[in-house]
Amino acid sequence: MEVKERIIKETEALFWKYGVRSITMDDIARQIGISKKTIYQHFTDKDDIVFQVMHYRMELDRKNADCQMAEIENPIEEMLMVSEMMRTQLATMNPSLIIDVQRHYPRAWQVFTDFKEKFVLEQIRENLRRGVAQGLYLASVDIEIMSRLRIELVQLGFNELIFPVSRSRTLADVQIQLLHHFIRGILTEKGISIYNQYLTEYRNEQASITG
Repeated sequence: MEVKERIIKETEALFWKYGVRSITMDDIARQIGISKKTIYQHFTDKDDIVFQVMHYRMELDRKNADCQMAEIENPIEEMLMVSEMMRTQLATMNPSLIIDVQRHYPRAWQVFTDFKEKFVLEQIRENLRRGVAQGLYLASVDIEIMSRLRIELVQLGFNELIFPVSRSRTLADVQIQLLHHFIRGILTEKGISIYNQYLTEYRNEQASITG
């Protein structure tokens, strides 16, 4: 692995666990076992590291989403698969990470915003279009309004002032609740039947794993 790629991956792990603001260049150098001088050979400053880490993560998320959703034709299954991806990713993420980037690292935040507006939003629009066409989502659904609502619900779920994280309520729990609330609000009777079937199958799978 090239030194720059290693720095990006190791730094992302630190940000994921501790947030962004609390991590210093010394922390990064110590974690990787290199000198700060080596880091500065590849990055101008911490802002540059945060920017490149965010770019790396968004590209990886884009590739993973494309790969996992390529063969899924049922939009309800796609939505629920997204919820499982969220559960996995957010399980170990420090809740302050997104807020740190939004408030203090505008270049990195722009990368996140572009990803949300140009990729995620279009994925949601396409999901809603297919759901309506297949009779799973209500025909009265306004694609643009509901796709915007969905993406803003994700953003809202990161706000600890509104949804404080605790031992009994994780960041993943908040996002999953918001997603299921959104889905149930747009389902037709046919869609509800399929949705409930997926939930039953998922619960049975979880029971078999924990049992």
